[in-house]
Amino acid sequence: MHSPDPPPAFAAAPSAESRLAASAGKPAPPALRIAAWLTHVYTATGALLALLATSAIVRGDLRFGFFWLAISIVVDSTDGFLARAFRVREVVPDVNGSHLDDIVDYLTFVFVPAFLMYHAGRLPPGWALPVVFAMLVSSVVAFAKADAKSADHFFTGFPSYWNIVVLYLVGLGVAPWLNAVILLALCGLIFVRIGYVYPSRTPTLRALTVTLGCGWGAVLIYEILRFPRTDAWLVVSLVFPAYYVVLSLVLHARRK
Repeated sequence: MHSPDPPPAFAAAPSAESRLAASAGKPAPPALRIAAWLTHVYTATGALLALLATSAIVRGDLRFGFFWLAISIVVDSTDGFLARAFRVREVVPDVNGSHLDDIVDYLTFVFVPAFLMYHAGRLPPGWALPVVFAMLVSSVVAFAKADAKSADHFFTGFPSYWNIVVLYLVGLGVAPWLNAVILLALCGLIFVRIGYVYPSRTPTLRALTVTLGCGWGAVLIYEILRFPRTDAWLVVSLVFPAYYVVLSLVLHARRK
């Protein structure tokens, strides 16, 4: 028996793909196109921040090295919101924003922190190059994996937060041999298929995670501005990474 068509009130909302198809051939308003392109430029400024951080590290100014890396985290945390607000995927379909974001993230989250550990002599003699090589290679493979980000908004494997790890290792004055052990252990965790929370997109406790993350970020910026002197606040700030790991493990167990 043929059932009647559902009334409009119960019709399914159009998907992103259907909206994109419907808008094909219809030029976007100039203001929206400008905003979409500026969003891509905003994301790409991470490459400039990586250059500034590297320059500071070469000069021996680790405080400004970490400062530029912190600003790059701010950019990375906000460009996705702008991309969705200005419908970048629809308005500029010939530029892949995800690929652009991955390139910039590799520079700021992986390459510059690895360079810092190598250049600043924070690893044991004879071990610096192998450890840095492991960081660079494991992360580039992780970025290239098809399941690096899951459909339900999790990172698969340790998400190469080397900029944050290195800040704690240097700020807390961890011994070079222990630095090497920690970094190599995290390289191994990249290939352990645990789902880690995507702070701005994982739905569960997202408001709490973002709120705690903002407070944590403010504490880290305060400590960076005081670098190389640090105080107990840097240790206290480890509460948020601990919360992040525990939440990720709990949600991973539920997903399984």
